[in-house]
Amino acid sequence: MPETQISWRWLRIGFWACIVISVAVVLRRTVALAHPPQSAPPELAALDAAFASHAALTLAHIIPALAFVVVAPFVYLRRFAGAAWPKLVLFPLGAVVGVTAYAMSDYSIGGWVERSAVLLFNSLFLFSLFRAWRLRREAVLSWRWMTRAIAVLLGIATTRPVMGIFFATRALTHLAPEQFFGIAFWIGFSINTLIVELWLRSREGKSQIERMATRSLSCSIDGVTPRNTSLFVDELARTG
Repeated sequence: MPETQISWRWLRIGFWACIVISVAVVLRRTVALAHPPQSAPPELAALDAAFASHAALTLAHIIPALAFVVVAPFVYLRRFAGAAWPKLVLFPLGAVVGVTAYAMSDYSIGGWVERSAVLLFNSLFLFSLFRAWRLRREAVLSWRWMTRAIAVLLGIATTRPVMGIFFATRALTHLAPEQFFGIAFWIGFSINTLIVELWLRSREGKSQIERMATRSLSCSIDGVTPRNTSLFVDELARTG
């Protein structure tokens, strides 16, 4: 199998896995805030209580984040290649998510280790989003920065499996959530940031971003609405 095909397949799998995890996490947190579980394990109950202590701020953060995650795939869907609305919607949503993330950091479960990860990667997210908006008339650069922003935000989903590993091994490590949450944040966000940066700087990544930008401009000019197929799937088929 060609190396490019393998790369695209894993990239797509990671992207959609992060989307699914993010949606599941937000839905679970929303339900827990509305109807606190009565028989949750002690550690999970403590986490639910921590978020419930600032429920309004939590909802102000996770609901826009959910909307951002749901809209993000439309940026890459071929059918919407010429549509401006997905990116236009992501800019204000991302701003709300970023600002409320700073506020949420005051309640970091993992203390300063978690807070430092939030401050760094949230700043990177907002900077990338701002650059995507600032360079919106330069299609290739805007696509690159928007892809960075989306990948960084989805880093929160990557932290969940990492946390799962810590929970599963706590009998061996004897680490409490307050001790490993920050570590999980650093690992999860670092993974997403590193992977997207390596891909964007690769020859394959540069070529694909240019192709997406060209397709977007072409559809905008011609007023064409392509078939309902993602650019990812289209490229994977052509490289197979």
